[in-house]
Amino acid sequence: MKNFFKRNRNLSDTDLATGCQKGQADCQEALYRRFAPKMMGVCVRYFPDRAEAQDVLQDAFIRVFDKIHQYKGQGSLEGWVRRLIVSTAIDRLRKNKSIGYLHSVPLEDADEPSVEADHLPDDSDLLLHALQSLPDGYRAVFNLYAIEGFSHAEVAEMLGISVGTSKSQLSNARQFLKKWLQNHHPDLYARKQEYIGSAL
Repeated sequence: MKNFFKRNRNLSDTDLATGCQKGQADCQEALYRRFAPKMMGVCVRYFPDRAEAQDVLQDAFIRVFDKIHQYKGQGSLEGWVRRLIVSTAIDRLRKNKSIGYLHSVPLEDADEPSVEADHLPDDSDLLLHALQSLPDGYRAVFNLYAIEGFSHAEVAEMLGISVGTSKSQLSNARQFLKKWLQNHHPDLYARKQEYIGSAL
């Protein structure tokens, strides 16, 4: 088995997908090993609670293997998997009715996300913590529009909201993130101000 995974590190997306479409368990495990770590990074952007993010990841990969026959080799396999991960995350948010589209949320209502005492976060970790501080609705819209690259029309359709609400939530999220970083990590805000201004 160890030799199998060593060999399959070099398998093309098409070959790996074909194996999964044939129901080959070894290819399914290889696909999971190839993409799960990066896809977990996607899940924690939507769900700050790591246990819930892990649940979403598992549910999403069940969907991946159920729908793998739909992958026709057009575009990267990673991109196809990622779309199912995002779709599963949004479904979970909507099912839990966790997307609160609030017009304003006081900054003091957002707690500082916890960080392991023995881990000094780097800039990317701190930016993730800032994103995780957002209310669920703000976070969902920001992730879909600013990070995943969907249009406001697409975000509105996915979340069951109006285009105007998507735009207002994005604006609120940007302001919230800037204020959060200025309050909690002004040094990071100073270092990343140009990047934050364009990305947020």
